[in-house]
Amino acid sequence: MTNYLIIPGLGNSGPEHWQTYFEKSGDNFFRIHQQEWDAPTCEEWITVIDKKVLEFDPSTVVLVGHSLGCSTIAHWATKYKRQIKGALLVAPSDLEAPQYTFPATGFAPIPLDKINFKTIVVASADDIWVSLDRAKFFADSWGSEFINIGNAGHINAVSGHTNWDEGMEILKTLG
Repeated sequence: MTNYLIIPGLGNSGPEHWQTYFEKSGDNFFRIHQQEWDAPTCEEWITVIDKKVLEFDPSTVVLVGHSLGCSTIAHWATKYKRQIKGALLVAPSDLEAPQYTFPATGFAPIPLDKINFKTIVVASADDIWVSLDRAKFFADSWGSEFINIGNAGHINAVSGHTNWDEGMEILKTLG
């Protein structure tokens, strides 16, 4: 059985967010809870991810990241080099862009090393936190399949992505 570990971004994902919908979809979906959601430190976040991954056979794990959670996964993959089943990376925030002014320590620069497991980057053409070109650049650098879902904002509850069935279908291709 595949174990899905949900990795929210800055501020966590609220009750209407697609990550919460995914989490409630089965008993093999687990949210990774960070101690500090609003002023995170990369090293702390990746340590928490690694501890959770090691609760399972890593070959059964698929990570499901959103926003800052995507670059966190890239940092985790670079440091720990574990072989997992795969990762879905949705709306990867560009922490190096001028508009990203949130307090997040150690996440930039974003790793550009090829990730050693299957990954899919899903991006939107009108995401204010990452340009489509930059999301494609991340996908190319990480060796990810790239999916542009059109004008979908930051692919979160605000942009109407609550019970995101299209995302669940994409996720199933990894599991």
